[in-house]
Amino acid sequence: MTDTRRRVKVYTLNEDRQWDDRGTGHVSSGYVERLKGMSLLVRAESDEGVSSAFSLLQYHSMDTEKSSLLLESKINPNTAYQKQQDTLIVWSEAENYDLALSFQEKAGCDEIWEKICQVQGKDPSVDITQDLVDESEEERFDDMSSPGLELPSCELSRLEEIAELVASSLPSPLRREKLALALENEGYIKKLLELFHVCEDLENIEGLHHLYEIIKGIFLLNRTALFEVMFSEECIMDVIGCLEYDPALSQPRKHREFLTKTAKFKEVIPISDPELKQKIHQTYRVQYIQDMVLPTPSVFEENMLSTLHSFIFFNKVEIVGMLQEDEKFLTDLFAQLTDEATDEEKRQELVNFLKEFCAFSQTLQPQNRDAFFKTLSNMGILPALEVILGMDDTQVRSAATDIFSYLVEYNPSMVREFVMQEAQQNDDVSKKLTEQKITNKDILLINLIIEHMICDTDPELGGAVQLMGLLRTLVDPENMLATANKTEKTEFLGFFYKHCMHVLTAPLLANTTEDKPSKDDFQTAQLLALVLELLTFCVEHHTYHIKNYIINKDILRRVLVLMASKHAFLALCALRFKRKIIGLKDEFYNRYIMKSFLFEPVVKAFLNNGSRYNLMNSAIIEMFEFIRVEDIKSLTAHVIENYWKALEDVDYVQTFKGLKLRFEQQRERQDNPKLDSMRSILRNHRYRRDARTLEDEEEMWFNTDEDDMEDGEAVVSPSDKTKNDDDIMDPIIKESEEKEVLLKTNLSGRQSPSFKLSLSSGTKTNLTSQSPATNLPGSPGSPGSPGSPGSPGSVPKNTSQTAAITTKGGLVGLVDYPDDDEDDDEDEDKEDTLPLSKKAKFES
Repeated sequence: MTDTRRRVKVYTLNEDRQWDDRGTGHVSSGYVERLKGMSLLVRAESDEGVSSAFSLLQYHSMDTEKSSLLLESKINPNTAYQKQQDTLIVWSEAENYDLALSFQEKAGCDEIWEKICQVQGKDPSVDITQDLVDESEEERFDDMSSPGLELPSCELSRLEEIAELVASSLPSPLRREKLALALENEGYIKKLLELFHVCEDLENIEGLHHLYEIIKGIFLLNRTALFEVMFSEECIMDVIGCLEYDPALSQPRKHREFLTKTAKFKEVIPISDPELKQKIHQTYRVQYIQDMVLPTPSVFEENMLSTLHSFIFFNKVEIVGMLQEDEKFLTDLFAQLTDEATDEEKRQELVNFLKEFCAFSQTLQPQNRDAFFKTLSNMGILPALEVILGMDDTQVRSAATDIFSYLVEYNPSMVREFVMQEAQQNDDVSKKLTEQKITNKDILLINLIIEHMICDTDPELGGAVQLMGLLRTLVDPENMLATANKTEKTEFLGFFYKHCMHVLTAPLLANTTEDKPSKDDFQTAQLLALVLELLTFCVEHHTYHIKNYIINKDILRRVLVLMASKHAFLALCALRFKRKIIGLKDEFYNRYIMKSFLFEPVVKAFLNNGSRYNLMNSAIIEMFEFIRVEDIKSLTAHVIENYWKALEDVDYVQTFKGLKLRFEQQRERQDNPKLDSMRSILRNHRYRRDARTLEDEEEMWFNTDEDDMEDGEAVVSPSDKTKNDDDIMDPIIKESEEKEVLLKTNLSGRQSPSFKLSLSSGTKTNLTSQSPATNLPGSPGSPGSPGSPGSPGSVPKNTSQTAAITTKGGLVGLVDYPDDDEDDDEDEDKEDTLPLSKKAKFES
């Protein structure tokens, strides 16, 4: 294993027939004991990205010379290796698993190729070693006995014979090899193309049909050397001309006319390198042949065009590399793109070029792609996009959106950093020019994206869906960075809720000013569904930022107005939003829901749905079932006290009767607070093997002086105090906000649900009346209701701390388990087993 190493890139062919870059390293060949044969080894230049390469290539690693293997492949005697474009070696490891080595130097490729041919006993002058297609012994003998394939003379009268020879050679790999060598050595392709001109001049349709079959068969030979001749500047248009005369078509296609007259090469920035310009022309035409000219390959022909795919792929890699090396080119591009003097037509061409340039960059390997996007960022691509997105041209905005999507998907942190710096600059200006404050905020790049999403004119909202996905990527904490000096999550979310959230929710707030949506057409419903989808994502991932916004802006009440929409999908989106909030089991949210009676729209929708068994019915029942199973006491009491008369007749599920049972058990505990407190202590003792020792934070919590708590302040459990620094900002609700949101009588100005339900004759019940059980938990005057004395939101100042804990029904401070009638008896029997110190602690 002492062969000379050469620098290579390793590629694999994916399911979409596209080459994926697996890393850069140095290749060598040598005997591997484990594989029992000569093998190709590629060791990575660095360890970056090696783990993913291992998992995809499914090769075992060898930890030698302190480097990691990207590739370890035995040179099998029967494997067909191909050498392409002087610097590529391509082969198949297994069925539908192709590999390629792209060499930096031709010398390295030739050396490794000689090693492969030496192992297989082949002449290094060939470009393909062999194929693994089984042939009969007779065919093999015939092929081996003849030294080469003799082609008929290239004449008009023998075109049919040539076409039959090509067609008969395709099924046999060895005959394909000999046919390719004959075509390559005799310059036969150029002679065929001369005959094409003769046939066209004579309007010899039969001869043109034969030429179509011949050229198509040459494509299926899958040889790089033949492609280089066919795709040369002097031959490629004639090759396309031959492929216009498909015998299956009544009239020939007009591909050449399209390429020469319709498709114009627009050199938006002068390209000084003639080689680069020729490579761009060639790549476009070959791509056109693959996509538009050649017929869709059959299952048997698809693998025969793999070399054509590779030819296009590596051409694109070369183009991007050559453009990056041209220092003057990108500078001129961005200078003209951002120049106010540039006319609209010119700017549109520049944007389309930049879009295609970014698309080509996807072929680069990761480290080169890093440098590519970093270069674009340094040259000011984001400010340029901001200018472009403000233009009236729809096509230009669409292209700019595609470019923006490349940036967001590749490096969302780069985009977030830019918009935060932009906001800071605007804030600095607004301090001096107050009257320009709103204008400055409106021109933020991220607000432009939101506005384009809201104003999408497409009936199917295709652009809005794309932009919503980009916004979700930008606000996703999972891809945000955290360092010792700063936390991107805290900084960006603070910016987003200050500068952008009001723009996102504007259509929602504008459409929900009444008891039902003011506009309920299909397109508006689709847009609001997209907004709700993003808001639901925020509820799940943004914790206190979205909590402040929802409670202070009364967002949930406005969202539930959409439950009255005639579009079921929008009503379900609104319900899903509330379900996500309830799923958090957050008492701030729960108090907000109860104070505003926000179960009322849900119950209304449930009753209006009637006996229909549909998704709406199931989703509403599931939400109430979650409240029952999770034993959310405050919501259980609120639902039963205010909506039981409307729901008590629903007996096809046991959800509501189960809620009523939970409520009655809760009321029993409320009537016997001492017993309930003792049960909680016993359960704690039962579920712990050792005597419970209070942790430091819990001791601090229990010993908190009640004088430090203002009236209406929420009691926060110890677990809430141990959250990481990313989730700690200002108090969730300030004192002024508490008075406005939590402590006022009712957010909507109502003391109770506003709708009435008429039951059978003589038993009419008005849901607006208060429940007679005034001391029940959850009722406005009960100890367990939010904002009342003894509730989780307040601690009476004339009561000791221990009393405050024991009279709240175990809602906070102690672990409260669901009731179990059998366990209750056990708890009473075990009361005397509790240590005396604990009894004194909790009964004092």
